[in-house]
Amino acid sequence: MRMENNGAAMNERDVHFQLPSPSHTTTDYNALIDTTTTATTATPPSSPSSPPGTAQDPESSYVSPDQPSTNVNVNSSSAPSVLLVTTKDDANDYDNANLDVRSFASTVLTADGIADPTSFKVNCLIVFLGDMSRGIFFPTMWELVQQLGGDQVMLGYVIASFSFGRMLVLPLFGSWSTKYGYKWTLQISTFILFLGTILFAQVLTVQRAWYLIFANIMLGIGSGTLGVTMAYASEVTPKRQRTGYIAWVTAVQYAGTTATPFIGSLFIVLCAREREDQEYKGFPEINEFTAPALFMSFMSATSLFLITKYFEDRQRGAKESPRKLSARQYANEELANTSTCFGFFTVRTLCLIGCMALNAFTKGPMSCFETLGIEFAESRFDMHRAEAGSIVATMGLLGAMSLMAMGLICQKFDDTQLTSGGVLLFIIGIFINTQLDQDEMNAPWRYSLSMFLCYSIGYPVCHTALVGLFSKIVGRRPQGTLQGWFSASGSVARISFPILAGYIVSDYDIETLFKILAIVLLIASSFLVAFRRVLTTLAS
Repeated sequence: MRMENNGAAMNERDVHFQLPSPSHTTTDYNALIDTTTTATTATPPSSPSSPPGTAQDPESSYVSPDQPSTNVNVNSSSAPSVLLVTTKDDANDYDNANLDVRSFASTVLTADGIADPTSFKVNCLIVFLGDMSRGIFFPTMWELVQQLGGDQVMLGYVIASFSFGRMLVLPLFGSWSTKYGYKWTLQISTFILFLGTILFAQVLTVQRAWYLIFANIMLGIGSGTLGVTMAYASEVTPKRQRTGYIAWVTAVQYAGTTATPFIGSLFIVLCAREREDQEYKGFPEINEFTAPALFMSFMSATSLFLITKYFEDRQRGAKESPRKLSARQYANEELANTSTCFGFFTVRTLCLIGCMALNAFTKGPMSCFETLGIEFAESRFDMHRAEAGSIVATMGLLGAMSLMAMGLICQKFDDTQLTSGGVLLFIIGIFINTQLDQDEMNAPWRYSLSMFLCYSIGYPVCHTALVGLFSKIVGRRPQGTLQGWFSASGSVARISFPILAGYIVSDYDIETLFKILAIVLLIASSFLVAFRRVLTTLAS
């Protein structure tokens, strides 16, 4: 770092930072991290306070036209894309640049968070609807597969087909949200979801397993906006509070997956057949299989109306003001852009890939519970599918409630600590199921305890903290595409794990499956242990 004064007044002083070129090959990460913790902030000259309602986050500092303006300088075209600032007393630079900074700050962020609560609520509704299209069918899916003559392997393919449809469009929808806007992308996806629900209502009419897989793929495509909705939440929240807001969005998502089995179980009770030998038919007959699909059709149509009527898109024409780079931020960027792995990746890129892998390794075991949770409860605990669905929904609701407190928890622990703790509890919940009695029925409390550790605490905490960690490492760059790839990594796991689980249970037993899942999570936790300091530094 080089500072030049030349006897000039403080408010005319230039501050220069020379960043390393991409070919920089330093790999002493600990030394670089220590630099970030000991570096002092090179603070530009004091300026008048920002107007009320302005985000004071370091990543999105508001610059008033009345303040000394800030010019952006980049040393070379090959330098990393970090803003270098030079402060001068020239109040007209921003007017000449036509940057409507005041409008951007006042319509998106406030000092406390989000200034457009209506759009944020609609965004949360889309998150809930996307995962509800999976959760509401949870209590009836195993019975539906049996009605079509399928077994556990077929159930694995059916569950995987939903995530396959999601994976097909997650990166695409993410790029569309950046190119065409969030509103247009959400309208298209919600309409596809509506079509998928209509197709699902006709599964028993067609009576073919391939049609069930096709309908599930359509549901997955329609709900493939998780990256879009997370990117929206990331862009409209200040970095210092982002994990807390993402926790709310994740709580809504998690409630959609794990609490909506309550609705599916309710339809089982209300629409149960009168005789055991009575055959089920597709729509227009209302039964425990068609009722959830029709309910989803109504919810999709309602959501499409709300998006069109009340959702306000982000204005892509306005740009953020250049941010002031402190010495700590400069040191963080130097670490992030350091080359590693023989020059193939930067430290930031490697950490982002690691987060995607960790996302896959945690979502995979969860998808196995979604695939075999009902069959597991019936075969090992002698539970009816409505009872098992109610237990899962209760634990999922508790998990959503625990996420509401993430804002307070984040004040005491960082994202890497929360992710590690969540994974540990997840492992304990899975390990409980490795020592079950295969000859006699086991105590129901063991099923409830396992679901509590996995559904209520372990998975929701680790997944939410991981999403927040990934978002903070990405920073204020456009997040749509990257969040799409992050969600796609989870979809890959949700495709492969259920299929493998079906074969493992068929050839061996479900206890063997749980042992394998515990080993997978132990491998995932090793990444957090090895890169904890680097991840914490980049997220700061």
